[in-house]
Amino acid sequence: MSYADLRELQSALSTASDIAFSIESAPAAHEADQLVDALRRALAAATSLGAGGGATGCPEHPRGAVDPLFGDKNDPLPQGWGRCLLCNDRRRRASAQRRGWR
Repeated sequence: MSYADLRELQSALSTASDIAFSIESAPAAHEADQLVDALRRALAAATSLGAGGGATGCPEHPRGAVDPLFGDKNDPLPQGWGRCLLCNDRRRRASAQRRGWR
């Protein structure tokens, strides 16, 4: 779950609530369509909150790219590094800076 997923859910529910409370009688077709769209968006956001970790298994980047070197027997990653390409790239750059490379 990320903060963006939570914000998307809150936004979709707020939109659905605004539409629902603005309807005073039988809703017009476009009002009903707008409400259904907002509720579908909320459902999709809520579903993504409960989804398990993505392919990376990273809590910070669950849907990020998987490092192509993960599991490579010829060029293994250092001990403790995960599957997340974004986190591993950050580690690589930090390691290079410590060694004085740019």
